[in-house]
Amino acid sequence: MSAKIYRPAKTAMQSGKAKTNLWVLEFDQETPRTIDPIMGYTSSADTRQQVKLTFETLEQAEAYAQRNGIEYRIIMPKEVVRQSLSYSDNFRYSRIQPWTH
Repeated sequence: MSAKIYRPAKTAMQSGKAKTNLWVLEFDQETPRTIDPIMGYTSSADTRQQVKLTFETLEQAEAYAQRNGIEYRIIMPKEVVRQSLSYSDNFRYSRIQPWTH
């Protein structure tokens, strides 16, 4: 039984950062998914895939995994580098890219 511990990224649908400060422990897939021949549904007998545990800190998630004998790997979040852009730079005389409509 193995799992990954990560901090989820911001959703692309909204600009807010809700639920990005929690750490998530998510179990890996152990058995392959199968396709039902009659209906065509994809299913799996592995119910641990549906479990996502959230923790406030990385240390709490690691302690839980160690206490329960779960092999885990940590995926560290990438820090976002913001570039400050000004609207007036679009109309600058020394603009590098030509203005097109």
